[in-house]
Amino acid sequence: MDNWKEIAQEVLIRYCGSFSPILVERAEGAYIYTKEGKAILDFTSGQMCSVFGHNHPDMVAALRAGTDQAIHLLSSMLSPAVVKLGRQLIELLPEGLDQCVFLNTGSESNELAIRMAKLHTGGFEVIGFAGSWHGMTAGAQASTYSLTRRGYGPSIPGNLMLPAPYAYRCPIEHCKGTCDNTCLEVGMKWVDQQSVGAGAALIAEPVLSAAGIIEISPTYYQRLYELCQERGLLLVLDEAQTGLGRLGENFAFEAYGHTPDMLTLSKTLGGGLPLAATICSAEVEESCYEKGFIYVTSHVSDPLCAEVGLAGLRILLRDKMAEQAREKGAYLKTQLLALQEKHACIGDVRGRGLLLGVEIVKDRESREADPELGHKISEACLRLGLSMNIVRVKGYGGVFRIAPPLTVTQEELDLGIAILDDAISECTR
Repeated sequence: MDNWKEIAQEVLIRYCGSFSPILVERAEGAYIYTKEGKAILDFTSGQMCSVFGHNHPDMVAALRAGTDQAIHLLSSMLSPAVVKLGRQLIELLPEGLDQCVFLNTGSESNELAIRMAKLHTGGFEVIGFAGSWHGMTAGAQASTYSLTRRGYGPSIPGNLMLPAPYAYRCPIEHCKGTCDNTCLEVGMKWVDQQSVGAGAALIAEPVLSAAGIIEISPTYYQRLYELCQERGLLLVLDEAQTGLGRLGENFAFEAYGHTPDMLTLSKTLGGGLPLAATICSAEVEESCYEKGFIYVTSHVSDPLCAEVGLAGLRILLRDKMAEQAREKGAYLKTQLLALQEKHACIGDVRGRGLLLGVEIVKDRESREADPELGHKISEACLRLGLSMNIVRVKGYGGVFRIAPPLTVTQEELDLGIAILDDAISECTR
């Protein structure tokens, strides 16, 4: 298909600005392969989903086995795979996260969490963070404050925004380098002034990925939890990218000391297949059920994806993936910090586990952003055999989101660093 670009231009909606210049024919492990057979090391795990690598053998086997059973059922019907996945997932979580439902995408899992929070509390106000990305459906999009808001008319009423704890570029110009939570205290006062007293939920990512890898620290989370409790808000934690080991724990909240009121999982739960979950307490589930809760979609509780989810949990626990992410992430971060010493355009290196951020700047002293250079580096990386994702942070600049699969080897990490080094050198000569 030599003319694939022309065909794509004619028949496909350009849903992401512009498509990648390569045509991917297959993927395996930490690599994607073009039609010409070129191997490209994938430091994004696909769309941050293939947490255990592309086409993991266990997941492929589960997918094949699932096709011998039921692929799809009436929404009210359950399969052994769905019941088993529900039980295993809940057994892995602490008390307070007691019941779940399986859906397709992160947008949908957050949409459902917001609906349940509103029904349970009787409120309608939802608080989100600057730079957050919770999805593209109406409710999830209304709490998304990334580059996706302009041009689509008014969003759902009742959505309020908090500044993100972006220590490298303090949103209230208070700190420089280390967040002391002042932005949270000030931000919540702003929210209180805007609120009409109908609070339902606060939704947050443990690491705000689209905002440029902004990590919520344990002390920040502790205070956030307290502020939500004081206001009767359900704390919804969106672990689309951080669940299933990526930060060095099975789930990111395990490092925080407090269980969120609701948990949403998606990207990593399916390992590349469309599988997501919304999880809540028995109390919230009972409250919503009594109030006539309904959320029926065409692919709720699909058996085939549940089989793959079971394989993912098995890989997570059997292969100690969280521990691997912790060790490999520490090694990778050390190598990135060494690159920072070498290249003046790297302003900051942040994140933990195998979800790291590298911010590109014109000058370290002024911290002036250089997104154009970041995109040039990204293009050079792809040409040299490394897939890197750079996000443009509204009002700031460009940040590489580095998220290789947890099965990545040290040799592959070293190769990725070498290619990134060469790409930066090429683009800054």
